[in-house]
Amino acid sequence: MRSLSIVRTLLVSFLTCAVGVAGLAAAAKGTVRLEKKGDTVLVSLDGSELAVYQTSQKYPKPFFSPVRSEGDTIVTRSLEGAKDHPHHKGIWVAIDEVNGIKYWAEKGKIVNAKVDIVSAEGNPAKMRVTNHWLGNDGQPILIETTDIAIYPKRLFSYDIRFTAAADPVEFGDTKEGLFGIRLPESATEKSGTGRIVNADGRRGSKECWGQRSRWVDYYGAIDGQTHGAAIFDHPENPRPSRYHVRDYGLFTISPFGEKAYTGGKSAAEPVVLKKGETYRLRYAIYIHPGDTTSAKVAETYEQWVKQ
Repeated sequence: MRSLSIVRTLLVSFLTCAVGVAGLAAAAKGTVRLEKKGDTVLVSLDGSELAVYQTSQKYPKPFFSPVRSEGDTIVTRSLEGAKDHPHHKGIWVAIDEVNGIKYWAEKGKIVNAKVDIVSAEGNPAKMRVTNHWLGNDGQPILIETTDIAIYPKRLFSYDIRFTAAADPVEFGDTKEGLFGIRLPESATEKSGTGRIVNADGRRGSKECWGQRSRWVDYYGAIDGQTHGAAIFDHPENPRPSRYHVRDYGLFTISPFGEKAYTGGKSAAEPVVLKKGETYRLRYAIYIHPGDTTSAKVAETYEQWVKQ
């Protein structure tokens, strides 16, 4: 009887896991396709452009731009004519104070070494990007290997691995990072249309900035319709992350900056890697029409985690 009970328990666990893995795939019909074209990777959903991954070395780092919600609505700020913070480009990964180098501010260069298309089409489509974070001598101090899975639901799932190419590599305490998006001006809290809410019920940039939360959603008016982006923090990351979410449309998440995000109430907790050591982080960004409730942000987060 005990053996039968164990078998039942294992079967239930397996089925629960299977449902979780299938959740995002079942949440939206469609096929995502990836196509390399010059210094870009074109991302399409059922034949229509969804996003473009930019790898040209004319830029100080790789990033996705433009990125589109339903109805062909662009949810990333235009690269042209940026009125402030020109280093806020689309959806990106960067941070300041890596061995003192300010990659976030584009004082250091992140160069794409290669893009491997793992699954050219599907639900999700997948690619692996390898980016070299260069030191002052032009040699890599950090190798970023990121697996990006893109679902028809317009969810971009990032599995980031930072491997030290120098000894040591230190991620210092800073609010300037790590993974996020810059929204168009019309959708910002500052414009009057933008709304910010986190998984714990906090609202507005003042309540959500610097806080830990499973997710934060930021939505507002773009071309007369409501669209937004939600950022998810994976519960198995080495430490809970905090959100750098501003009223002017900057919206990012980072595990580096305990002192910076708490105004000195918490001590700095720099991460130091020896050569060859790896630090893994998992995040996702969910591009959606509508507000937090209609877009089912909380449900989508749970589906992502259960993968």
